Amino acid sequence: MRDEEQFSAAMVRYRDTVFRVAYTYLRDAADADDVTQDVFIKLYRTATCFESDEHLRRWLIHVAINTCKSLFRTPWRRVEDIESYADKLAMPTCEHRRIFVDVMRLPERYRVPLMLYYYCGFTTDETAHLLHVPAATVRTRMARGRRRLKELMEGENA
Repeated sequence: MRDEEQFSAAMVRYRDTVFRVAYTYLRDAADADDVTQDVFIKLYRTATCFESDEHLRRWLIHVAINTCKSLFRTPWRRVEDIESYADKLAMPTCEHRRIFVDVMRLPERYRVPLMLYYYCGFTTDETAHLLHVPAATVRTRMARGRRRLKELMEGENA
């Protein structure tokens, strides 16, 4: 994407989404920042012609997911304390903070599809395509993730 205006607009529009996808995978803000920067460097260097904003958005998320998976192979991976990171975020209510913390405690296989579906607004078929798994697998993981999330939340209220 060689057009500076289009690139700047894409950064403004999708930077937060790419960061959230990366943070959901990595659970570390510094690593998520690095992935976000890498994704936008790849966007700047790509010769891909995007058909629409939705095509660009899917491309960015796909690249973010692949970059996160590459980072998992590095020996110095770290995971930030979710509680302390949640304290730094501007959350509308304590309930929002608690839900964020509980979602981030879920295993990756449940956390990522839930985030792609509920936060990014992808359908289960689109989520399946992004994660390279069958749509039925995404639906199963989301159901199990919601069940585990419910158990976490009920455990805190007990």
